[in-house]
Amino acid sequence: MEEKLDFSLPEKKRKGSIVNKIAVILMLILIGLGLANLLIALKPQDSIQQTQTHGLSVEQTKQLAAKLAQRNLYNQAADTWQDYTANADLTNTERARGLFQAGMAMEKAGLYADAIEFYYRSETVAKLDDLAPQINGHIKDCFEKLGKFSALRYELMDRTSINNAREAGGEVVAEIGAEKITQADLDTQIENAIDNQLSSVAAFMSTEQFNEQKKKMLEQYQNPQAKQQFLQSWLAQKILYREALEKQLANKPEIKRLMNELAQGLLSQQLMNEQLASKINITQTDLETYYAANKDKFLEPARAKISHILVNDEQQAKDIIKRIKNGEDFGKLAKEFSQDENTKDSGGKMDLDVIEGSDVPVIGNVSELNKMIFAAEAPTLLDEPIKTENGWEIVKVDTKESQRQKTFDKVRQQVMMMLSNQKRQDVQQDYIRQMMDKYNVIIHTSVLAPSKETEPELDSSGLQK
Repeated sequence: MEEKLDFSLPEKKRKGSIVNKIAVILMLILIGLGLANLLIALKPQDSIQQTQTHGLSVEQTKQLAAKLAQRNLYNQAADTWQDYTANADLTNTERARGLFQAGMAMEKAGLYADAIEFYYRSETVAKLDDLAPQINGHIKDCFEKLGKFSALRYELMDRTSINNAREAGGEVVAEIGAEKITQADLDTQIENAIDNQLSSVAAFMSTEQFNEQKKKMLEQYQNPQAKQQFLQSWLAQKILYREALEKQLANKPEIKRLMNELAQGLLSQQLMNEQLASKINITQTDLETYYAANKDKFLEPARAKISHILVNDEQQAKDIIKRIKNGEDFGKLAKEFSQDENTKDSGGKMDLDVIEGSDVPVIGNVSELNKMIFAAEAPTLLDEPIKTENGWEIVKVDTKESQRQKTFDKVRQQVMMMLSNQKRQDVQQDYIRQMMDKYNVIIHTSVLAPSKETEPELDSSGLQK
């Protein structure tokens, strides 16, 4: 039986049923997602508010921030308060309070500039009556701790302004072409100049001591004349600098060399200042200990008050001394005979004290007279007149005070400077020695030592060849 060959093509399978199944599945997924979104939308908002802090709720984040602050973890507390305030569902009042708390944490962490920013953010979001006085006080404290006294002054002016104007310090005090220099610019420049003056001793001071000294130096610029002089000096420097740039002085080789040397000196000093600041910490106990161990350095020298009569003739001086010893009044004779126009009307009395071992005011450097004054008992008239370059002096010792110990409170600043200088030398020497070792510095002292002069050669007759 013959087998027939089948040359017909196989019938294609229809895919319609598979496509339909996929479409149905996708439709069910979309419906499910829609229902889920609808359920979420219907839930209370408090149950779904989430922050970016490890999945904590808004309330949990707030509680965490408060707890971190209670444990003195202020940097972490500040970060957590920022997470809290970033939630979009907070009211402006809630966000303002959170920003204030972030500022508080930053201030406690010593980040005073950042704290000021967040206090500003807080009052920008919402001005709350109960927070306003607290923000005022904290901003004031932060500016003081930063040592930004000019900025603080304008801040206080802004906050106490009746019309709430934000223009404090905006008055123009000078113009250089199109550039306008305001009162605030000038005060900031003055403050920067004082900071530069204090930079060499800042390492030896606490923040409180530094700010106190800075305040004293700023007081001198409350005088309009002093401020005017500073402004003129500053303007002169600015315009000379501009002219130097225009003339391209900075491109000259000798100027580049000088600028490089100045930069080396500045950077070296700054590095040393940082070392001093990190390694020198003088406490009250240190000061008291140094004072007790060096009391002989803090003595009030003996001093005296005197009166004098200056005449030209020795015999006249002796006659006046005789008349005083016979009972005539020293003051009346001084008014009648003294050649010193500055003291005769006051009966010869000198305003300035005579310090033991020092020059005698008005009379001059007469060591013999100084010794006679402090050898005498007050009140007393010296028996003999003293010859000076001005003439013959008749001297009466009115009062005397013996040498005495200065109290610690009176010399505290002097003790601070003396102890600081001592510690500074120790730290500098030690640090420079370390750097010498680090960079393998070798000094060939023998090369720099003075050479021994060779004796001249002599001939047979003894003369130099």
